Amino acid sequence: MSSLTEQIKERLDIVTYIQQYVPSVKKAGRTYKACCPFHGEKTPSFVINPDNQTWRCFGACSTGGDIFNFAEKMHGWSFSEALNELGRQAGVEVRKQTPAQAEQDKQQDRLRGMLKTAAEYYHTWLLANNAAAQPVLQYARQKRGFTDATLAEFQIGYAPNDWQTMLNTLKSLGYTETEVLAAGLASKNERGNVYDRFRQRLMLPIRDERGRVIGFGARALNPEDEPKYLNSPQSVVFDKSRTLFGLDKAKDAIRASGTAVIVEGYMDAIQAHQAGYRNVVAQMGTALTETQLKLLVPRYAQKIILALDADAAGQSATRRSLEVARQTLAEDYTGKLAADIRILQMGDTAKDPDDVLRETPEKWQGYVDAARPVADFVIDMETAVLSSGSTIQEREAIARRLLPILTVSEDNLYRQDNLQKLALRLRLQEQDLLAWADELKRIDAARRPKMTPERPKQDNTIEPPPFNDDGWESANSEEPPPFFPDDAEISPIDDEDMPLPVDLFPARTAKTPRLTAQHTNREMEAYGLRLLLIQPGLIYQVNRKLRELTQDDEMLTTGPLADFQPEDFSQSDFRSLAVLLFKALEQSDTDPLTFVQYHLEMELHHELETLLQPEETLLTNKLNGRMTGELADIWEKHQRQLRPNKAGNHEDIRRVLALRWLRLRRDKQDIYFLQVDAEQNRNTAELQQYMTHHRLLSQAWHRLNQLLSSPLLGLN
Repeated sequence: MSSLTEQIKERLDIVTYIQQYVPSVKKAGRTYKACCPFHGEKTPSFVINPDNQTWRCFGACSTGGDIFNFAEKMHGWSFSEALNELGRQAGVEVRKQTPAQAEQDKQQDRLRGMLKTAAEYYHTWLLANNAAAQPVLQYARQKRGFTDATLAEFQIGYAPNDWQTMLNTLKSLGYTETEVLAAGLASKNERGNVYDRFRQRLMLPIRDERGRVIGFGARALNPEDEPKYLNSPQSVVFDKSRTLFGLDKAKDAIRASGTAVIVEGYMDAIQAHQAGYRNVVAQMGTALTETQLKLLVPRYAQKIILALDADAAGQSATRRSLEVARQTLAEDYTGKLAADIRILQMGDTAKDPDDVLRETPEKWQGYVDAARPVADFVIDMETAVLSSGSTIQEREAIARRLLPILTVSEDNLYRQDNLQKLALRLRLQEQDLLAWADELKRIDAARRPKMTPERPKQDNTIEPPPFNDDGWESANSEEPPPFFPDDAEISPIDDEDMPLPVDLFPARTAKTPRLTAQHTNREMEAYGLRLLLIQPGLIYQVNRKLRELTQDDEMLTTGPLADFQPEDFSQSDFRSLAVLLFKALEQSDTDPLTFVQYHLEMELHHELETLLQPEETLLTNKLNGRMTGELADIWEKHQRQLRPNKAGNHEDIRRVLALRWLRLRRDKQDIYFLQVDAEQNRNTAELQQYMTHHRLLSQAWHRLNQLLSSPLLGLN
């Protein structure tokens, strides 16, 4: 049975999907091309291959993949988010639901529909030409400074000064009183009376990052009403700690700039968008939460700028937000959340972002550009109370409060610079600060829960032997013919002309038919990934061989023969697993496979379990019930042929290097059709660019082909 990703790709055409977001896509031979949507360019370098259902940017991005990878990059989704959304579009059930879960999803959709309807009614009531609405509209336009375009974009509305206007309206549309209460649009008192939660307030719809209304922020219009801002209560569709106001409208600008500016209130965010600063969102609460930070990093932003109010409460909220960020980053074993966090301060004006954006919007970008590093801000804030005669105990107390924030970065130069600043300000020795920082780190590590995931139940020492159409090769068998045939310098690449290295991959017999490239790519990638998961050290041997192939040619070293990377996997689920494996190799707290198991997204657990099945099980599944009588003999023969401590694991290195060979073949095919299209259109500049790229790919491919044709890969 095909995997979920394969089922989805069979139902969704990649060209049709990408054209929704890149309308300029046009046919170029057997492929399609356009200017890359992920970076600015004039010469099209973005290619879609409908035969392979893949895309590739040959420009600055130098990346590619399948429909899942495109969706992840375009929308800032994780793999699981892309899987669920594309599965929904394809009509493929990603998660099997119980009847209760299906009913719960249906109810949540109904509540979101009700909230959307409520937002429309509130907006209509604001624009109504009556005595009650006119003063509110005047307040929104004059006091808050909102234009009509802003009122429409954010669907700002008005809740009438009445006890049951919204309740009765929704009931007339078929919603029940229970549903209105569940959505947070009504409240019930001790006597059991149900009434509108929002009355005589300016209504600001709160949306999730997909633009669905999930709640409201309501600003009091009567000075005597408390609180000044009233939010929707927590519900099955609204959780303020997991929401950033305006993210649905800001995410594209944040992704483009790599920077997210976080303000304190709704009005600040709306004013920023009205002034043209679209990368601004508002936190929902008195301090940033871990979940809110993860909404931004790494999917959209690499830099976070906190622009909270200038009063004491705002400064306190900034301090709490920094502590949340510090703890989150410290516990980020994968390094995914690494971000440059800065603090925006508006000089000595003591004004809030809302004031500055309304009165002098042209100054805002200058304040953003001048945002201070966290170290400078917290050192200034904490040491402001120190006198020239402060005691060593007072200075040590401040140092211990600041060290967790100042040393959270893994960049040694950054850490050292922070410690030097703190030592100078507190008149302390750097060695003392380092000792205290190490002590605090040990204490923090001791408090963390230990990772104890169950280890895979298999013998990881088994090394798969060569295996071809004739069965298992013996240790003394004659070496196979050259691995791959020669490639014409400028010609399309057909699978028939370049057979795949099926002899490298196990679980094949003389009675099983030879598979085509379309069918075996996934099988080959699965086996290569399995090898890397079980023997992570292979990656270093593979990289050594790639570096030898470059012969110190910088173009090859940074291009087609660069170190092995997750992009060498064309299958999106395998690539996501590879990304996590590479992160695992960057840390030393736990072994790589345990790290991968611990941090894996739920949707990939089954795929990992399948990859880590014992080889005897894989062979049994591959034979699919055939040759059951011969299976024991085949496996026993395989065990006898294993050669312990085989130098360099050269067959396994070949199997992993074959994945780069496949990638280069795909790239050569795509660039060839771009070249033909440019030649037909007499576009000299494009043709020259594509020919240069094709020659580099061909050079790399020939070198790798020659290496893979060598039985022992030059290993001793």
